[in-house]
Amino acid sequence: MGSTRSTSLSKKTGNKLHRQSLYVKQKRDREKEKRESRFRRKKEEDREPELRRERVARNQPATIDRKRVWDDVDDDGLGASVDMEQLLKKRRLQQEEAVEDGDDLEDEPEDVDSMLGSDNEEEDETDEEAAAKARAKQVMRDDSLAPSTTSTNLDLTPESLVAKFPSLFSDDGPAEPEVLVTTNLNSTLHDEARLLCTLFPHSTYIPRSAHKYGHKYSVREICKFAGNRGFSSVMILREDQKKPIGLDVIHLPSGPTFHFSITNWVEGKKLPGHGNPTNHYPELLLNNFKTPLGILTARLFQSLWPKTPELQGRQVVTLHNQRDYIFLRRHRYVFRDKRTTEKSVVGADGKELKGVESIRAGLQELGPRATLKLRRIDKGIGRAGSEGDDAVQWEWKAKMEKQRTRFNL
Repeated sequence: MGSTRSTSLSKKTGNKLHRQSLYVKQKRDREKEKRESRFRRKKEEDREPELRRERVARNQPATIDRKRVWDDVDDDGLGASVDMEQLLKKRRLQQEEAVEDGDDLEDEPEDVDSMLGSDNEEEDETDEEAAAKARAKQVMRDDSLAPSTTSTNLDLTPESLVAKFPSLFSDDGPAEPEVLVTTNLNSTLHDEARLLCTLFPHSTYIPRSAHKYGHKYSVREICKFAGNRGFSSVMILREDQKKPIGLDVIHLPSGPTFHFSITNWVEGKKLPGHGNPTNHYPELLLNNFKTPLGILTARLFQSLWPKTPELQGRQVVTLHNQRDYIFLRRHRYVFRDKRTTEKSVVGADGKELKGVESIRAGLQELGPRATLKLRRIDKGIGRAGSEGDDAVQWEWKAKMEKQRTRFNL
């Protein structure tokens, strides 16, 4: 009597054809089980929407941005990596607790003649004024239809930054700032400098030359020349191997100076489907600047564009900070009807916005695009024009990136 052969395929079969058919069968079974579990989960979530919210909250990807750590210090200096919104909220709560403790002490009975004046009344009035000022620091902003989760609130600027850089945070600045754009000596970046002039309204490009019969003007001489002619800022585009590698921005009349490195420079004409910019004042979006250093950088960028944009131009300039890299983009937007294959506009909470269910916004990039990274902040006009122990307000160092989850902006 011969041995009967099993019809089931073993996982360790030595037959190549049997292994192939076994693999195909196992793959189909896995896909079938996943599909059935997906439809089963969908039916359960349709009956109980809370299950879907719990699953979405539980399945958040663990990115480096979500793992970001903050310094546990009560410091608003440029070297501190603290969230200014949370820090001011913490200080406000501490001040309110201190005021409540003071009120409790005032409620205690004292053997004092009621007809006699008390010296504590004046102190109480000063404490109430201080508490009122502290509450006034809490900025009340009306929520828009689609509130952004990454927009920068410059009203959170700490008083230490205002005292250290009064000219940058002054409200007396020009409504239409003028920018002088120049380059290194004997630079070849004339086209790139003219592109910067199209990005910043009321900007003028003046090339620098090192001709043997010409005067080699220093940066401080250029800034003095620009300050006497009504310019509010000076930009110096640095190059290496005929490519832009850096951008120095000097706020007139006396600084500070910001040094940025440039990577991934792409002209507008090299972008697929690009558009041509117009002379309208663009809208400015500053995203994800949260620390004192980030707010200072955002304030510098805000001082380079006019305060009142021309909405009819439908142009927007975006400076998006992510992991200390600042992405510079310029787009033109247009509102159009929603296609049948597109989803409706949702807010920050993931819910559809009422009233704009059939509207979508289309974007066309105008260029140029670039990636900036802050390297150094000088107190005055450049390193040579800064004096004292605090000549260099902040400087990037390689050891700052040793901890991957800590960022400066």
